[in-house]
Amino acid sequence: MTTIDEKRVYAEKEDSEVVLVATGMGVASVSVSADQIGRFGLAHRCTARDVAARPGGGAVATDDGVVVTADEDEFEEIGFPDAVAVGYGGGLLATDSAGALAEYADGEWVERGTVADARAIDGDLVAAADGVYRLYADGVEHAGLDDATDVAAAGPYAATAEGLFRLGNGWLNEVSRDVTAVVADGDRAHAVVDGALYERTADGWTERSTGTDARLVDVAHGDGAVYAITADATLCVNAGDGWRSRSLGLRDVAGIAVP
Repeated sequence: MTTIDEKRVYAEKEDSEVVLVATGMGVASVSVSADQIGRFGLAHRCTARDVAARPGGGAVATDDGVVVTADEDEFEEIGFPDAVAVGYGGGLLATDSAGALAEYADGEWVERGTVADARAIDGDLVAAADGVYRLYADGVEHAGLDDATDVAAAGPYAATAEGLFRLGNGWLNEVSRDVTAVVADGDRAHAVVDGALYERTADGWTERSTGTDARLVDVAHGDGAVYAITADATLCVNAGDGWRSRSLGLRDVAGIAVP
């Protein structure tokens, strides 16, 4: 297995994008060009619990608080101790272990409501142990389901222990298995189902092989590429010509995101 110290450098290519990997050892920054996984290293040492991104930036929930990207290999601490989940809606949102849900605005954290045991945030949706919550201007409201592990506002989708649900006329069950992660951008939708990658096609949700038998933890969309990360920190990428992978030599993977 490849080991990694503070910086471990591989061949770097032009026109690359950065994949952020949240782990128990810290946040890794991985440079990927098409399907070629290049330079990677620990950009910030911490216990990373969750990671989220939008074009131009990323955020990580850590036991010490939330950190955001300052550039490709540097992070800035912005407070909110004991953060457990982060996500982007109208702005940067985070929850802590006590259930406080807050939004970062003008350099300060502004409380928006309370969601106990939150696990993921995307858009105006929050996944939590007792289901899905929706964020409104005046607070949050339970929106149904139970044991939600992830949400994708584009869909909208919710990943739960009982299946993958899409919000239509109520929550519609599309996959009746254990779903732990989901990502969607309006054109593409992928999920981790029983540790394997599934893609939503015109024929419904279809399993896709990533070329590894290891259990997947998370999936993310890049610019023309799909990324998946395994529990043993193998990063997989498919930019249209099949899957390639590389072990990052990390442990306790929590998730991935692409700014």
